[in-house]
Amino acid sequence: MKKLKNENELLKEAIRVGTRYFEARGAGKFESTDHADIKVRAIYLILVKDGVIQPLAKQDENVQNMR
Repeated sequence: MKKLKNENELLKEAIRVGTRYFEARGAGKFESTDHADIKVRAIYLILVKDGVIQPLAKQDENVQNMR
């Protein structure tokens, strides 16, 4: 898959929005020291659990594809 020019900025914004959803749902709170991959995985799992997004196939479940 071709890398987007502004992928880092899009990821930062997605994590910001996902963090607000995660915390508003009462699923927990991220620390400032938490790695981006941990945040991405946690946000992905909560969105799948809530039925907001369709889960990836088991063989494709990795952080790179979750981004």
